[in-house]
Amino acid sequence: MIELPVYTQSGQETSTVQVDPEKFGGKVHKKLLKQAVDMYLANARQGTVKTKQRHEVAGSTRKLYPQKHTGNARMGMIRTPSRRGGGRAFGPHPRDFGWQMPKKARKLATRSALLSKFLDGEVKVVDSLALDHVKTKQVTTLLKALGITRSCLIVSAEYSKNLVLSTRNVPGVGVSHATELNALELLRHRWLVIEKDAVARLTGDAS
Repeated sequence: MIELPVYTQSGQETSTVQVDPEKFGGKVHKKLLKQAVDMYLANARQGTVKTKQRHEVAGSTRKLYPQKHTGNARMGMIRTPSRRGGGRAFGPHPRDFGWQMPKKARKLATRSALLSKFLDGEVKVVDSLALDHVKTKQVTTLLKALGITRSCLIVSAEYSKNLVLSTRNVPGVGVSHATELNALELLRHRWLVIEKDAVARLTGDAS
């Protein structure tokens, strides 16, 4: 069992919470994490780059001059890729780079990313992330109280509009809730600040 301290928003330790590694796959599946990261990055690519081939460039298809008896090198139409302003040979065209992993594999990758954070001691559990109103200073004060100076991902048990709006101006800080976590978001941030109820939901212990 992994025992984690639970803090208040002012940084005071109040209790502890235990996490069973078996509920997160028992071990960190590094190859699966690599596949998941590659998938999310590939799906984020736009794939809209485009160059014109010789049949798409404006210009005549007439041969510039006769093949022989001119003293010049042989030459075809003005749109050939070998001439300036001609088409691009083997240039890029719009394509879809996306691909998908099986649903069970994606879930296991997310659990492995969570387990790696727990094992590396890069998790701060907070008893509550509820905010009464939108104010960025509340978030920065919370992170300072927890001693976090690097990038972090804040995870709440439920979607909180106040939390989302309060973190959007803080550099290096992301926000999500327990049902929308993925391996890429977990691994691209150094620290994980998670609500106590979110831990219970992820481990299946929520009432």
